[in-house]
Amino acid sequence: MGAIAWPLIDSMNPSKDVLALSSVETDLTPIELGSGITVVWRGKPIFVRHRTEKEIKEAEDVQMSQLIEPQPDSERVKAGHAQWIVLIGICTHLGCVPLGNKPTDPRGEWGGWFCPCHGSQYDTSGRVRHGPAPLNLYIPPYAFESNTKIKIG
Repeated sequence: MGAIAWPLIDSMNPSKDVLALSSVETDLTPIELGSGITVVWRGKPIFVRHRTEKEIKEAEDVQMSQLIEPQPDSERVKAGHAQWIVLIGICTHLGCVPLGNKPTDPRGEWGGWFCPCHGSQYDTSGRVRHGPAPLNLYIPPYAFESNTKIKIG
């Protein structure tokens, strides 16, 4: 009986191509200081930015009372890797994709990301600072596999 049931049960497992999409590895080496890239994970844009010392200091020095959704920068980055911010690049207002990863993109008043649809602005920590967006940009599950590689998902 088990020999007959097993092919049916095994067919219900996710296929290899579906499992491959559940995580994505990203090489950080080509990302220049002060710029970012967009990778796709589970159909979502993921912003990976290599932050400058100035961007990190500005993000760390923000008073929580100035934030719409207060969250310290230290809770939005991995310990020992403050120069890297990894965010789901979807505006928390209506699901648009904010601008800011390309050097020529408008980044808003706080130097992070700017959603041109309704004017929401995020700082270099991905925290909402202005506009109708109610929440900070979400952080996907990710881990550093080395100093130059992350695994998202």
